[in-house]
Amino acid sequence: QVQLVESGGGSVQAGGSLRLSCAASGYRVNRYCMGWFRQAPGQEREAVAIMTTYAPPAYADSVKGRFTISRDSAKNTLSLQMNSLKPEDTAMYYCAADRECSRLWSRSPSYWGQGTQVTISS
Repeated sequence: QVQLVESGGGSVQAGGSLRLSCAASGYRVNRYCMGWFRQAPGQEREAVAIMTTYAPPAYADSVKGRFTISRDSAKNTLSLQMNSLKPEDTAMYYCAADRECSRLWSRSPSYWGQGTQVTISS
């Protein structure tokens, strides 16, 4: 059974940094596709960063140069380093995974974490 558990969310001021982590069980983070998504109130869930096994990570235009996705095979975790945070980054952030990368791109992965809240104040 696949489980994804996020941590690291919180409240910071604009310009600050946060690091989100996603601990995976029943799923090898270095063998399949994983990503971070976010959803703000009243908005659709959007992909923030997606990591495959065959290409460099892909980022939403709004976070390029500020966010970095990475994975630790030894700890079987996925991380998202978020720098230069802006109030518009405020959202619930979700870790997601699927053995078929296309499902991540279509925002319909098989596995979701429960989410971690990120709040950025101006």
